[in-house]
Amino acid sequence: MRHHDPAPRPRTLDVGDGQQVYWETCGNPNGKPAVVLHGGPGSGCTPGWLTPFDLSRYRVVLFDQRGCGRSRPHVADPSVDLATNTTDHLIADVERLRVHLGVDRWLVLGASWGSTLGLAYAQRHPERVSELVLFSVVTTTRREVEWITRDMGRLFPAEWARFRDGVPPADRDGDLAAAYARLLHHPDAAVRERAARDWCAWEDTHVATVPGHRPDPQFADPVFRMAFARLVTHYWRHAAFLPDGELLRGVGRLAGVPGVLVHGRLDVSSPADIPWQVAQAWPDARFELVEAAGHGAGHGVAERVRAALDGFADRP
Repeated sequence: MRHHDPAPRPRTLDVGDGQQVYWETCGNPNGKPAVVLHGGPGSGCTPGWLTPFDLSRYRVVLFDQRGCGRSRPHVADPSVDLATNTTDHLIADVERLRVHLGVDRWLVLGASWGSTLGLAYAQRHPERVSELVLFSVVTTTRREVEWITRDMGRLFPAEWARFRDGVPPADRDGDLAAAYARLLHHPDAAVRERAARDWCAWEDTHVATVPGHRPDPQFADPVFRMAFARLVTHYWRHAAFLPDGELLRGVGRLAGVPGVLVHGRLDVSSPADIPWQVAQAWPDARFELVEAAGHGAGHGVAERVRAALDGFADRP
């Protein structure tokens, strides 16, 4: 039986640093615990994340990572400092939420940026993770950021040229994520807004590799757009605040933790060699490549994710 809990229980948790993280639980209160790590960074956790779960068997925890969605303070406000918004802070928030809810171990579901955060969290706290289900898998290395912000221009040359030209000429041959991050901190609101629009237009472009792709409607919301752009550029310019290649080198810490990595063959903004390499170093993981899929849950990815979750639902 798949259904949405008609009355999810929303809460906020004080995680320190002046941050209030929004969370809610859905499904069976006595079901298998699972936590959802959304993408972005900065996209927030929407009810759609409940779709792959059998809510009669799972107790699902959704939460909005620091600074986005319904968490506060919201980074769309240019006065909100990002100094206490790093991967280490997010990992600590997940742990605080787990302890707050009295969960001993839980399944982790993450996608895109959420797969990076999921791998980082699981490697830091493997004893707290029962299983990992990740799709559109990335590890947010400097090479991956360079691929998305520069090399993907070979597939979308006109769109990339507009993206590159959104930063000052002196910055166009350098770190584009850093250049956009500077524009998003500009004192002129018009400059910040233009940078957010240009950044999100490129985000919508580099994932558009499958037939029928539709622009993300959330990018039409200026508050969402600004927060998303600020957080993505913040994390990408710092390569997720992790030593480069750490997540691949640290996969051995996940020995004994079952995982499923689902990825689209046409997801060229995060090429399939990334999850393939992770799976090669993680004997307990299964890598599933979906031929017709790109980045996201479409074209058969959601069905593979649902099957993985069903397979783990009754596992102690």
